[in-house]
Amino acid sequence: MFDFVRRHNRILQFILLLLIVPSFVVFGIQGYNKYSEGRNHVARVDGQDISQSDWDAAHRNQVERMRAQMPGVDVKMFDTPEIRQRVLEDLVRERVVFAAARDLHLSPTEERLDRLFKTDPQFAGLRNPDGSVRKELLAAQGMNSALFAQRLSQDLAMRQVLSAIGLSAFAPESVARAAVDAFYQRREIRVQRFDAREQLGRVQVGDADLQAYYDDPRNAARFQAPESVTMEYLVLDLPAVERGISVPEDDLRKYYGENASRYEQPQERRASHILVKAEAGGPADARARAKARAEALLAEVKKNPAGFADLARKNSDDPGSAAKGGDLDWFSRGAMVKSFEEAVFALKKGEISGVVESDFGYHVIQLTDVRGGERRGFESVRAEIEAEVRKSLAQKRFAETAEQFTNLVEQEDSLKPVAERLHLTLRRVEGFTRGFQPKEAKAEDAAVLASPKLAELVFQSETLAGKHNSQATEIGASQMVAVHVSAHQPARKQALADVREAVKAAVTQARAAQAARTEGEARLAQWKARAPDAASLPAAVTLSRARSQDLPKALVDAVLKAPAEKLPAWVGVDLGGDGYAVVMIEKVLPADVADTGPIDKVRQQYAAMWAGAESEAYLAALRKRYKVEITGKAKAAEEPAGAASK
Repeated sequence: MFDFVRRHNRILQFILLLLIVPSFVVFGIQGYNKYSEGRNHVARVDGQDISQSDWDAAHRNQVERMRAQMPGVDVKMFDTPEIRQRVLEDLVRERVVFAAARDLHLSPTEERLDRLFKTDPQFAGLRNPDGSVRKELLAAQGMNSALFAQRLSQDLAMRQVLSAIGLSAFAPESVARAAVDAFYQRREIRVQRFDAREQLGRVQVGDADLQAYYDDPRNAARFQAPESVTMEYLVLDLPAVERGISVPEDDLRKYYGENASRYEQPQERRASHILVKAEAGGPADARARAKARAEALLAEVKKNPAGFADLARKNSDDPGSAAKGGDLDWFSRGAMVKSFEEAVFALKKGEISGVVESDFGYHVIQLTDVRGGERRGFESVRAEIEAEVRKSLAQKRFAETAEQFTNLVEQEDSLKPVAERLHLTLRRVEGFTRGFQPKEAKAEDAAVLASPKLAELVFQSETLAGKHNSQATEIGASQMVAVHVSAHQPARKQALADVREAVKAAVTQARAAQAARTEGEARLAQWKARAPDAASLPAAVTLSRARSQDLPKALVDAVLKAPAEKLPAWVGVDLGGDGYAVVMIEKVLPADVADTGPIDKVRQQYAAMWAGAESEAYLAALRKRYKVEITGKAKAAEEPAGAASK
């Protein structure tokens, strides 16, 4: 049973988890009332409470589903206030839909459930040939047939609440085309840019300007130096454990003897053949004639073995080798069909086989050469064996060494005695911050220093105090770290003298952008009063939401939102630090089918969007009907102690 479950793991994940279980994140219909009474609630739907434990359980289920779909993903990325709040909203949504399904009496009959299960392709992996459910698969998910049927019934009932609206959405061609034309409308424009970079050489900035910019509270965050530490750290991993292991020579030789076959070079053979083609499963008389012909060729070969190549060129039905006298070049075991391979590897060099039958027909084979098959000497593989043995021993000893590492780190007030006792390298780093990216470090050190788990450990209040070592913490597979902080620098605003060049660059850029904006606005007013010759402006381009022509988003949005009843129309666009742009809209063109796709596709997309909007509107009405109240607010993950010192 477990082999079957393992082979069909995706079926379980996608059918049981994604289709059935998520419909009721915590419990089924019976549990809906049973577990919601008499507890502190984070939300209320139709007079029934959703408790904090319900919320937590729903979030755990969500994380487990993500883990099943994306093995190896860091589940911490799903433990954010935004995702937790989304889980609560989804839980409320399910309760609302459930209440509506209950009041509308939408539970399907047993006959419909049975018919659906036996005919729907999505349940094929759960059905036995006779149409019954595979109980072993349900058991692997902690369910029996009755519970599965109950959840399937609940799922279908809830789907009907919104599907009636979603499936009824209809988009006439004229409506869909009008909506798409409005969205994908094209406009032919000419753009004159006033680039801030062209103004940089004309901008004058004084000390008073720098001081004013530096003192402006709106710019304070730009000059903040992050919280940092100077620290020592130790890393315990498999390579570190390996370095402390020595393997006696006798053990290496014993390992070599026990695994001798691993050090044998695979034997290769070179053979030539003559093929008399005969289709497998073909008429018996045709195969008999082919075999007789092969036997006749074999007789000729035995009379004159030196003439094998000539016979192959004239008689072999294998076009790939016939021109080469039947030569198949070098090959090892596994390269040929089984019967052919067995015959070749049973021959001695120069020998000729009997007639060999395969799926291709009948072969006469001559073994022309043999190479390989020798065992590599101990000395040539000694380093390889030692590395394997040390790695194996390190994996076995890591747990024991990790426990020793943890105890020593806890007992000592510095990391130096731990490093000496376990023969580890004590490393030191200055200016370590959250999100630290070392510029000059070995790859393994850089990976450790960039680990979020290390930063979390370093900036705990107990670690920042610097009186003791941190606790030993696992930051990766078979990888532990401990740190000792020797100096802690809280977050602070850097002095103007330290950031003077950055302030000057920012002020200069802002002044240049303002100058470009002033010039652009003046030119816009002039052109609005008296339109220039279009030839004096840059070449026209056709712009749409689908084809932005690599223009800034702010410019694209401004052009497509601008009124264009009277042409030419003029638009001024502030590009922020990049300057300013003046746009002349010359033509308004309908949507291009290359952008929108065929009208049938457009109608489907429009209908889907309209169905989504109507479904959300209906759901909002249901929330009012069933008096939804949400009181729970997701909190951010608890910040490491000491963060308040920023």
